[in-house]
Amino acid sequence: MTETMIDLPGVIAKSDDTEFLRELIQDAAQRLMDIEVAAVCGAGHGERSPDRENQRNGYRPRQWDTRAGTIGLNIPKLRKGSYFPTFLEPRRTAEKALMAVIQEAYIHGVSTRAVDDLVRAMGLAGTSKSQVSRLCEEIDERVQAFLNRPLEGDWPFLWLDATYVKLREGGRIVSMAVIVAVAVNTDGRREILGITVLPSEAETFWAEFLRSLTRRGLRGVQLVISDAHEGLKAAACKVLGAGWQRCRVHFQRNLLARVGKTHKPVVSAVVKTVFAEKDRDQAHARWREVADSLRERFRDVAELMDDAEQDVLAYMAFDESLRSKLHSTNPLERVNKEIKRRTNVVGIFPNREAVIRLVGALMLEQNDEWAVSRRYMSMEKLTAICNDDGETAMIAAQ
Repeated sequence: MTETMIDLPGVIAKSDDTEFLRELIQDAAQRLMDIEVAAVCGAGHGERSPDRENQRNGYRPRQWDTRAGTIGLNIPKLRKGSYFPTFLEPRRTAEKALMAVIQEAYIHGVSTRAVDDLVRAMGLAGTSKSQVSRLCEEIDERVQAFLNRPLEGDWPFLWLDATYVKLREGGRIVSMAVIVAVAVNTDGRREILGITVLPSEAETFWAEFLRSLTRRGLRGVQLVISDAHEGLKAAACKVLGAGWQRCRVHFQRNLLARVGKTHKPVVSAVVKTVFAEKDRDQAHARWREVADSLRERFRDVAELMDDAEQDVLAYMAFDESLRSKLHSTNPLERVNKEIKRRTNVVGIFPNREAVIRLVGALMLEQNDEWAVSRRYMSMEKLTAICNDDGETAMIAAQ
């Protein structure tokens, strides 16, 4: 069973006065995590029980900033699923940011009727501008520190995707793209590198965003994965010198949009045979076979396949074990869903800063969750890719 008592005399005996409080908090936190994990597993550490539903799988180090100083924690890992301590409150900053944006919109008289009703229901109608300003400053400080942090080491793979929000600018309501950049480092871990709000997806805006990442230290990018944005493709080549992977999922949707409803299942099944190939050369050969077989009845589909072959199959240049994560922007799907869920609550944002505040807080917390989850890609495979002098990236860019 998990031991719930703290050996207070033992802690005092091995610590001096300045370290005592930190040692006490660390011991209490570790025991609290043991209790929580035992509840999740259905049994204590090393305990044999018919009620056991999960097992521990080692520990993951994490630094915890407290008023007593920085405390090192060993967060237990599980064989099935993941565990995050409740006392670290992983959603606290995002909830604060959401409330700050809602209150800001209400105070400035630019909120929707739904937001007005929400503010009154939560008893926030009496909030002053100075209170909202202080709350915004507190959140902005954390979000900006996260979004402007230095980027160290190589980042072989970069995913970029956009979701749209409405905000007020120049006295009118406009739709703008919220861009999220996610990358994998050589340790195999995902991180949110940055976000921005763009008025359009023109090459100049993409290039400026990518340059802002390189100024912070982004380097070693071999493949950029995104939807079909010609501006982004050109910017990725100019700024990063990287290959481009067109999202396979979005491509299939674009392709099927050129086919009548009754023919969609057949065309979809035929095209998917390309992606079943394991060998790169065979995949390209099969692609051309499929395009030629569809050319007579579905000329638009064949022409799209002719144009998109190199972009959709760029991921085939990399190791087979990595391909399932490289062929699409699916790694960002959950992130974008969470952004949509929160931004839909606001409806219309009062300004760009409010968008950055809320989405930045969400990304900060998502990054924290990824930091304590298992590696996204094999460290050995990524190290090998980074040591091949860019040969694989050149093949992918062809």
